[in-house]
Amino acid sequence: MTDQLRDGRLHHLLTLEGLPRPLLERLLERADALRPDALHGRAARGMLAGRTVVNLFFEPSTRTRTSFELAARRLGADVVNFDAGLSSTRKGETLGDTLRTLEAMGVDAFVVRHAADSALAELAAQAAGRTRLVNAGAGKRDHPTQGLLDMLTLRQCKGTDFSRLRVAIVGDIRHSRVARSDLHALRTLGTGEIRVCAPRALLPEPAELAGCERVERVDDAVAGVDAVMLLRLQRERMEDGLVPSLDAYFRDYGLTPERLALAAPDAVVLHPGPMNRGVEIADAVADGPQSLVLQQVSNGVAVRMAVLEALLG
Repeated sequence: MTDQLRDGRLHHLLTLEGLPRPLLERLLERADALRPDALHGRAARGMLAGRTVVNLFFEPSTRTRTSFELAARRLGADVVNFDAGLSSTRKGETLGDTLRTLEAMGVDAFVVRHAADSALAELAAQAAGRTRLVNAGAGKRDHPTQGLLDMLTLRQCKGTDFSRLRVAIVGDIRHSRVARSDLHALRTLGTGEIRVCAPRALLPEPAELAGCERVERVDDAVAGVDAVMLLRLQRERMEDGLVPSLDAYFRDYGLTPERLALAAPDAVVLHPGPMNRGVEIADAVADGPQSLVLQQVSNGVAVRMAVLEALLG
């Protein structure tokens, strides 16, 4: 991945892999401080006045795209939502030409979601020196702002000392850019124990699970943990036959109240959304008191404000 740091400062946010721990922690601390402004505040409105941010999304999104738009507007930036279906990419224009065309109009930052793992690295290699890029989800590889907001949510509930935490990641790890970003962040923050649990067909290459304990039974994976991070079954990226049936997956890997009771009494549940209820999570867990799903969503605006401020402020 193209170098995202210049002179010790964040120039792009492409991945959490290799991001220095002090920088990661500063982003989390700044996001926490910006949270009041993220939720209807006006004090930050002048921070990015006169800047222009384009949301360049080539895949569907609800939470990420909306929260990036709100984040930029909360900071006072002008925002353009790029509709790939109505753009010249439908006529054969390359991603690089689209970038350069919009740069010529004075755009300062691009928030990009794309199906290709390599899309952000390719854009970073072609971007003008003044341009800033944010990865809003690329292929199966990275979703750095989701990883940041997940870490912020954990910090708010469990404190800043991750060495004391036991975390279980359960679900479709193989196809999940969220899982990869969460793993990078959890390792960087020194998490005490990271367990991963998934059907064998939904596990990535062993090298990607370095530092993790692979647990086959979900009951064993959640036993005594402080947090359960669930992942959506990414059926749009999967080959047929990797999971026998959705009912079988829920039976073997779904988080039910009975399974959650095996975790620590104050354990919390995270899910990046959208949730497949009755597949990876039971309604009673999704809507229960230990669920932090909506807190994750609200933290997304604050985290994305912190990132845009770091890049453009």
